[in-house]
Amino acid sequence: MENEEITRNGPSVVLVKPQLAENVGTVARAMLNFGLRDLRLVAPKADWLSDKAISSSSGATEILETSKLFETTEEAIADLHTVFAMTGRRRDMTKLVMSPASAASEMYAALIKGNRLGVLFGPESSGLNNDDIALSDAIVVVPTNNSFKSLNLAMAVLLFGYEWFLQTTSQRSDKSLRVGQGRSATKQELHGFFTHLEGALDDCGFLRVEEKRPHMVRSIRNIFQRADLTEQEVRTLRGVVSGLVTHAPTRGKICKDG
Repeated sequence: MENEEITRNGPSVVLVKPQLAENVGTVARAMLNFGLRDLRLVAPKADWLSDKAISSSSGATEILETSKLFETTEEAIADLHTVFAMTGRRRDMTKLVMSPASAASEMYAALIKGNRLGVLFGPESSGLNNDDIALSDAIVVVPTNNSFKSLNLAMAVLLFGYEWFLQTTSQRSDKSLRVGQGRSATKQELHGFFTHLEGALDDCGFLRVEEKRPHMVRSIRNIFQRADLTEQEVRTLRGVVSGLVTHAPTRGKICKDG
């Protein structure tokens, strides 16, 4: 894959509910420094085309002008295959945790096999919430001083962008590839499966305890996120769910509490 194509198809930077125009501008600057060009904004509180944003971008206005706007994180990543989430907080869920360097390496390998990529960044004040984290394939954590871990939004994007740029400029040819298994499922295809499965689990009563439902749903989704499913595997799993629902002799026999 040529460098120009790698740059064009590099990871999308997804900012979830950014609050300050200046931060969006400095993110655009950091992106263009390292060849990242697809900025996606989820329900921004800031005007990403304001004078403050444009001024703080230091000339990276093309990133701001071509950015895409979405109402939800799920919509913003629907067409992507591999999505990582940058966060500094510990989470009550099972996720692969990577450094920016490891994440960039994994993403490069995913790009070579044709995946579309994205990295999630949360609001400045609170970071990503657990529901957003659950949409990702892995968590990216920046190693920092234990007594002072504070990074601003542009710093986080810059650190990932730097590691990504090292991958693209090295033009490594030793990346592992998955052969003969078809393309990876998009997040939209995965979410369709999740909706299908969770609907069946609701119908059979597995998710009936309301206060436990959000945690159980996130746990189930994380299991399948870690599996790196192909589009064909998702279709097969949806067929399995449909078959179980259609042919279950009575309600509750195929779906019991663990």
